[in-house]
Amino acid sequence: MKGVNTVNTTSPINEKKRLVWIDAARGFAIFGIFIVNVGAFSSPYFMYGGESELWEGPINHSIQVIIDMFFQASFYTLFSILFGFGFQIMKERIEARNDSLYPILFRRMAVLLLFGSIHAFGIWHGDILFSYSIVGFLLLFFLHVRTNTLLVTATMLLGGSVAFISLMYYTARDYLGVVNTLKISQALEHYSSNDITTIWSQNYNDWTYANGGIGFVFLILVLLPLFLIGMFVAKKRWLHEPMMYRKTLVKLWIASLLVFVSLKLGPYFYGNPLWFSYVQDNIGGTASALFYIITITFLGQTDLGKKLTRPFTYVGRMALSNYIFQSLLSFILFYGVGFGLYGKITPLMGVCIVVIVYVFQVFVSKRWFEKYRFGPLEWVWRSLTYKRRQPFIKK
Repeated sequence: MKGVNTVNTTSPINEKKRLVWIDAARGFAIFGIFIVNVGAFSSPYFMYGGESELWEGPINHSIQVIIDMFFQASFYTLFSILFGFGFQIMKERIEARNDSLYPILFRRMAVLLLFGSIHAFGIWHGDILFSYSIVGFLLLFFLHVRTNTLLVTATMLLGGSVAFISLMYYTARDYLGVVNTLKISQALEHYSSNDITTIWSQNYNDWTYANGGIGFVFLILVLLPLFLIGMFVAKKRWLHEPMMYRKTLVKLWIASLLVFVSLKLGPYFYGNPLWFSYVQDNIGGTASALFYIITITFLGQTDLGKKLTRPFTYVGRMALSNYIFQSLLSFILFYGVGFGLYGKITPLMGVCIVVIVYVFQVFVSKRWFEKYRFGPLEWVWRSLTYKRRQPFIKK
């Protein structure tokens, strides 16, 4: 770092100016994402079917229902909204410095694409970073769109895609829920192998199964509106100054709670039909994400709430590093090159693993920020984005 101007151009946000409740929401998302991911990382049943028949005990069944109601599709949506929120904030900070807007944001997405490619194809097929980077490039076309246009576009994209795909699901409802026993047996065999190339090959097959072809287009149609919602909220500044916009946030909190309960919990009262799952996940999941974000924001305005959410804040400030750490640890725990627990973990055991790992991450993250300005991957990401080494160690 040479010269005063260089430091000012790329200096990190003053800690007193951080929206700590946003950090807490991001940390909460990392916990929720791991709760959902551990089941998919440790067995093939969540992708290829059969989990409800395999784990029939009351405890494991109850855990699956709780995860489906309160976690499934609630936290990648939360994280996605916050991604769009952060994208807009970064755009505003770059403009305030009269810096090069498009090159910086383009490099930021390019570096994320690199991280995502390594993570998706070298560690876990359930990666979100690769998809985030692709959709992030599309966000560059929305940087100067009017605020209300962001919301209208998001509503049309999300509502239209969910309606279309749900109609397809309903038409094919008699064929949903089929257990793919061949794919299950292949995954169990290959992920239990101690040959890493066999594991990588299976991982690639799973990624293409989940994201290949038209599936990736549908994923974009889900992620893009969530990013746009995040940008919309950031431009409205509702979460920057929550007490000023308290009435608006309370109304949105109540509305999101009602939709959350109706679409995420409600289906269980009439058989939880599989054809309705796309509405349940993408409309209900978006509502639950907004409910969680606003709840944490309100908690962040009180002394007690700050104490309750502080552990999530530590994790959220280095969300990328913690997300990748969870995947690396899961790779070692579940695959044959490590402890080989793939296919042997019940939902209860999975939740216990998540809680233990997350508590560990809270303590490590807290200690980390006593000495360093950024998480390790966040520092690399920022340095490559600005094409210069960023300050890392606190003075």
